[in-house]
Amino acid sequence: MDAKVRSFIRTFVKEIRESNAAIFAGAGLSRPAGYVDWKELLREVAEDLGLDVDKETDLISLAQYHVNEHGRGKINQILLDQFTKDSVVTDNHRILAQLPIDTYWTTNYDNMIEKALETFGKKVDVKRTPVSLATTLQGRDATVYKMHGDIALPEEAVLARDDYERYNDKRKQYTLTLQGDLMQKTFLFIGFSFDDPNLHYILSRIRVLLGENQRNHYCFMKQVERTDYETEEDYHYATIKQELRVKDLKRFSINVLLVEKYSDITDILRTVAAKVKQHNVFVSGSATDFGSWGEQRVFEFATNLSKMLIQLEENIVTGFGLGIGSCVISGALEEIYRNKIHRSEQRLQARPFPQQTHGSIPLAELWEQYRREMISQVGLAIFMFGNKPDKDTGEIIEADGMVKEFDIAVGFGAVPIPIGATGFAAETLWKRVMSDFEHYVPDPSLRTLYEVLGDKSCDELKLIDTVESIIRRLKER
Repeated sequence: MDAKVRSFIRTFVKEIRESNAAIFAGAGLSRPAGYVDWKELLREVAEDLGLDVDKETDLISLAQYHVNEHGRGKINQILLDQFTKDSVVTDNHRILAQLPIDTYWTTNYDNMIEKALETFGKKVDVKRTPVSLATTLQGRDATVYKMHGDIALPEEAVLARDDYERYNDKRKQYTLTLQGDLMQKTFLFIGFSFDDPNLHYILSRIRVLLGENQRNHYCFMKQVERTDYETEEDYHYATIKQELRVKDLKRFSINVLLVEKYSDITDILRTVAAKVKQHNVFVSGSATDFGSWGEQRVFEFATNLSKMLIQLEENIVTGFGLGIGSCVISGALEEIYRNKIHRSEQRLQARPFPQQTHGSIPLAELWEQYRREMISQVGLAIFMFGNKPDKDTGEIIEADGMVKEFDIAVGFGAVPIPIGATGFAAETLWKRVMSDFEHYVPDPSLRTLYEVLGDKSCDELKLIDTVESIIRRLKER
């Protein structure tokens, strides 16, 4: 992974965390799902006109020629035939949908973006027409702007030259809204060719308005390869043209990320998702027996551990664990309020477990679903103490709920950090991690720090410092 891509990942993760990121999707994002690109879409249209679509570069005019000769009906039918096919959500759609990004723009007619978002339980406000821009879906998690229309309304899709020429008369609201987003958010363009005249107009207007003060954006572009061309001359020509395009996009503060193969894009997106998750830490802990630690020491440890995580700019996700849950919460809140940290609802997500139910779903099943939902978006999971009284005998036993949370966290790809020195279930989980270290921890060099976590002679400060060092090292990867 080159330095430019690493820089993009750092920047885009930061923008995502600050709710300043947006996605602009072109046809290339949907192609792996089985949808056609523009050339394939208009192949039959070209044949009707006695033309070869492979020889055409101005596909907008090609569509207009067909409308001139045969009217709009056949093109509408082609759109319906091509974009109402059954499709499966792609890896890239799935990764993007899981990210906490709330703004999506697309020139695509298909519904893949909104379908992917809904798959992950998100409420989506789809802007299919200019009129829909004036309304807001209450409780939305994401907004998808269909800049060129939607397959549900093929007769209004932007496709032919006339549609583009009349765009600012019929769809000016999109232009204004996109201008605002491009000035306020950092965009990642994916599957986009930058041949769209509307986008060029908008980018040009922003460039004129802001000059050198434009916001930085990014796009993926596949590196030209010799195997893509029959002759050395064609390859050399394509290389020059790509270099010129990359430089031209810099005029609009769009930084091109060249990839050798399309699967590299998926790998980069996965890295972004993992980095975003790493800022979400699940804290699992419970104690009704404080053992050799004593109640006061346990409470102080849980409070100070929580404070450290907030100072480290992590988001805490936690249940209301028996005995120490309130300390985890109060420690986080104290640090949030002391430093006047904004978006406190993101920095601390405290979710107590229901204790009774009179519904149709058994309590154990509710807890399982609840745990999975709570843990699914974290990248790190800390485990401490973990004991409870047996409901029949009252004897102190290890908390089986903590073990379940460990398994769920690992299943979702989170790195576990069990503080074995606190004993009980946390000690059992620490031994499990140490017995198969490279399976659970992606950096073998962290083993020495993990060994400290199991050392019962360490004081609380040493244990907290060790957890902090582990988190810092994982974030640097």
